[in-house]
Amino acid sequence: MKEELNIIIQAQYPLIYLVTSEEERAEQAISTIAQVLKPQRRVYVWTVTHGIVEYGQPRNVSQHNTVSPEAAIDWIIRQREPGIFILKDLHPFIDAPATTRSLRDAIASFKGQQKNIILMSPMHQVPIELEKEVVVLDFQLPDMAELNKVLTSHLDHYRGRRLTTEAREKLLRAALGLTKDEAEKVYRKAQVTTSRLTEEEVDIVLSEKKQLIRRNGILEYIEEDETIDAVGGLEELKKWLKQRSNAFTERAREYGLPQPKGMLILGVPGCGKSLIAKTTSRLWGLPLLRLDMGRVYDGSMVGRSEANLRNALKTAESISPAILFIDELDKSFAGSAGSGDSDGGTSSRIFGSFLTWMQEKKSPVFVMATANRVERLPGEFLRKGRFDEIFFVDLPTPEERRDIFNIHLSKRRREDISRFDLEQLAKMSDGFSGAEIEQAIIAAMYEAFAQDREFTQLDIIAALKATLPLSRTMQEQVTALRDWARQRARPAAASVAEYQRMEF
Repeated sequence: MKEELNIIIQAQYPLIYLVTSEEERAEQAISTIAQVLKPQRRVYVWTVTHGIVEYGQPRNVSQHNTVSPEAAIDWIIRQREPGIFILKDLHPFIDAPATTRSLRDAIASFKGQQKNIILMSPMHQVPIELEKEVVVLDFQLPDMAELNKVLTSHLDHYRGRRLTTEAREKLLRAALGLTKDEAEKVYRKAQVTTSRLTEEEVDIVLSEKKQLIRRNGILEYIEEDETIDAVGGLEELKKWLKQRSNAFTERAREYGLPQPKGMLILGVPGCGKSLIAKTTSRLWGLPLLRLDMGRVYDGSMVGRSEANLRNALKTAESISPAILFIDELDKSFAGSAGSGDSDGGTSSRIFGSFLTWMQEKKSPVFVMATANRVERLPGEFLRKGRFDEIFFVDLPTPEERRDIFNIHLSKRRREDISRFDLEQLAKMSDGFSGAEIEQAIIAAMYEAFAQDREFTQLDIIAALKATLPLSRTMQEQVTALRDWARQRARPAAASVAEYQRMEF
């Protein structure tokens, strides 16, 4: 981005709109560019509080009567020497007729002169009168190299503490998406909290990113205490995820591996699709962002929904590497095909924008989506190359049901679960999903709690017999999903995957 800004300044673009909240870092970059230009250019900074001040000079050394935007721009026009003029936070005034006219006058007067006005603001707001005259640039957040300088400076401050190469990389990747100031603060926070700075403090660094998500409003930062071992069964899916736990490291790039794009998990409701997505965040050590499509749609203004999606995806990219979690994808984009009659085509445009982003994204954002009704998914989602893999999560096998009982009973009665016959419980719960097994245990506990006694094997069996599982109430739907997935998706259960390999 700095190279592009350098080229635009040398090409004598009169008006540049630089979108950034990092004023100091952007000013330093512009000053560096100005010093290498021939001839060198002086840099001036305008604010509504101090008027025009030459960069590097005290604020009290300001140009007389340049506080108002019109007076400042008039002063800039009257300068004969080459220069770069930074106007900070002009967006509240830019729609005023006098300010817009002054900027257009400045643009006309700059022809043949080595002068540039840079509008610096965290908001992108350009009036229609200036759209043909301005070039808009996003000042990118610090990359790994810049963050490495911040981390090195911090470690030197604390008597030159050393980090392993792997620990340093984890801390730097965790800070990607933060501004330079935010990175400095969060490294100090980790130091103060634990009196040290190691790779174990990655969680403290990641916590700073929650603030970015809260400000966005459409994305939700999800924290999951459970590990992937808390998911019963699904060994084939777990193996696939564990193999890619270091897929976003520099070592993987040096090996020649591409960054994973994403995965789609289809399956019967209640069989652990959402839980596996959430626990992957801890396994990979990446932040998990949930994209709520319900918050994306906004009918208050034309184009607002599309802007919401762009902003959400931009925020996800800014804090990458990250996992973007979309739960129940089939409901999010089910109506995209015929949305022209219902919402003026908004759903179709959002769907198209999302597909384009998935296809063209270069940032390490791993899309993890779940779905229950495959027939509702647009065909574009299912073509090869959109996702790295499509997994099918079926109803748990007897071995998986035994593991699920073991996990849930161990959570609630850690001291002793030997009194439960897990083999019998697994046999009695044929056709039950993991969520239904958990609810049967909870129902048994409520029954025993009401009678002021400890729950038993018989209580669980009674709760299982009193439950009609979804596999029976929605038998046709589950059968159709299984038939579709048998030839089109990879089984998440190890035993089924091994059987298919032997059959092949």
